[in-house]
Amino acid sequence: MKTRPALAAAALAVIGLGTAACGGGVAAGAESAPAASTTGAAKSTASEAVAAPAQAAAPAKALKGKVIVIDPGHNGGNYKRPDVINKQVDVLTQKKACDTTGTATNDGYSEAAFTWDVSVRLAKLLRAEGATVKLTRDGNTGVGPCITQRAAIGNKAKADLAISIHADGAGSTSHGFHVIMPKKINGPVDPVVAKSAKLGLAVRDAVKKQTGMPYANYIGKNALDYRSDLGGLNLSTVPKVFIESGNMRNAGDAAKLKSSSWRQDLAEALASSFQSYLK
Repeated sequence: MKTRPALAAAALAVIGLGTAACGGGVAAGAESAPAASTTGAAKSTASEAVAAPAQAAAPAKALKGKVIVIDPGHNGGNYKRPDVINKQVDVLTQKKACDTTGTATNDGYSEAAFTWDVSVRLAKLLRAEGATVKLTRDGNTGVGPCITQRAAIGNKAKADLAISIHADGAGSTSHGFHVIMPKKINGPVDPVVAKSAKLGLAVRDAVKKQTGMPYANYIGKNALDYRSDLGGLNLSTVPKVFIESGNMRNAGDAAKLKSSSWRQDLAEALASSFQSYLK
C-alpha cells in the first residue's frame, strides 16, 4: 500500500512529459527550463532579424510610364492590293500613295519582313523596361495601314516618341544607314520638330555605335536627313523619326539586314537610344 503514491506520481510525470512533447501543457516541475529555452530562441531570432541587412529594392525600370509607338514600314500583303495602297492621301505638302510594297534584297528578303522582325524584337526590349508599346500593324500578312493612319496611331496614343522602321532600295553601290527627321511645314509637326531632331541624333549615335553599319554614303549628311514629304512625319504631333537601316540592294548591307543577330543588335541600339533621349 505504501508504494502506490510513488507509482501514481511516476505515472503523472510520464503523462506530463508526453503531453509536452505533443505541444500541450507542461508539468509544473518542468516549467522553468523550457521557458528559459524559448526565451533564448526568441532573443536569438530577434537579434538575427536586426542584424540581417534590408532586402534591396528592385531597380526601377528605365521606361516605366513611357508610351512608345513603333511603325514597321509597309506590310507583307501590300502587293496583293494595289487598289488600296495606291489610293492617294493628303500629307499636307502633297498627295501621296496610301502605302507602298517596299523594297527587297536581290534574293527576295522583303523590307516588310525586315521591319516587322526588328519591330517585334524592339517591342519586347521596351516592354521589359516598363514601356507601353503600340505597333501600327499586328502582323506581316495584312495590307496597310495608310501613312496617314500610321501617324494618327502615334498621335492618339500621345506617345513620348515614335519611330518608323525601314530599309532603303537605292543603287547597288550605295550603302549605310540614315535617320530621317521632319522639317517645319506650318503644320501639326512643327511643335515637335526640335524634339524629333534630338531623338534622331540619339538614334543615329546608338545605331552607329552598336551595329557597325556605316553612315549612308549617298544621302544626307552624317546619316541625318531632313524631309517635308513624308506623311508619317508631317502629320505627327509627337516626336518621331524614320530610320533607313541600310540599303537592301547593296550586297554588304543586305548580308547584315538578313542576319538575325544583326537585327537584334539594331533593336538593342534603338532601345538604348530611346532611354538616352527620354532621360
